[in-house]
Amino acid sequence: MTSCPECESNLDIDVDEVEEGDVVACDECGTEYEIVGVEPLELSKVEDGIDEDDDDYKNDDEEEE
Repeated sequence: MTSCPECESNLDIDVDEVEEGDVVACDECGTEYEIVGVEPLELSKVEDGIDEDDDDYKNDDEEEE
């Protein structure tokens, strides 16, 4: 069983039912993790906020001509 890196509670993740890119949350502290690997199970903490390098991000002050 995998433990939450933040609060060390057990994360109830069934590796047979998840795939890379899925987001899971800790029931105790609410921290969200993206599954970046299934065998072995690898988690990456989901950061809050907007990633300005993301192609989907667009500042309202910027206008395309």
